[in-house]
Amino acid sequence: MNFHNIEFESSYGKPEQLPAPETIEIAFTGRSNVGKSSMINKLFNRKNLARVSGTPGKTATINFFKLENVRFADMPGYGYAKASKTEKQRFKKLIEGYFLSGRDLRLVFQLVDMRHPPTKDDLGMINFFIENEFPFVVILTKKDKLSKSKQQERLNALQSEIPYADQITMIPFSAHTGDGVEQAREIIEEIAKEDS
Repeated sequence: MNFHNIEFESSYGKPEQLPAPETIEIAFTGRSNVGKSSMINKLFNRKNLARVSGTPGKTATINFFKLENVRFADMPGYGYAKASKTEKQRFKKLIEGYFLSGRDLRLVFQLVDMRHPPTKDDLGMINFFIENEFPFVVILTKKDKLSKSKQQERLNALQSEIPYADQITMIPFSAHTGDGVEQAREIIEEIAKEDS
């Protein structure tokens, strides 16, 4: 796959606007400011494919991208404290509307900030994927912000912080150094191959 050939497709802010599921999909989820846009840009080797913002809660829509036979969905970040109640409800409806609309969802990249224990919202998403049997991989972002010994410390701690951790693929990732990019790309290529 030539990852650079990805194209932006469309953005939607309401569940009823979502495009019909016509191909296999891979989604990216995570709390506000966890590094979703940075990961997407690094993965596809494009500077501004996904808009990186210093303001949390900036992605208020689901943004769709297409590469060959795979559609990618970049979800709005959750858990932004300053979002109004109405906004939070809209986010929740939008995210659930996406996941429960019978799409051919082959994988979710669930992003978690490696420096801290997963938030209540992170665990809520992980449990939602487990209960609904959605295949997912946990991407541990901001790896470069930790020393080697701290990374190991956090990896050990995550074993008890995340339910069923021993059965979950976790990839330490850095959009800065590119660590974890190849592993994530291999997973995407594997999924694309299954369907070609």
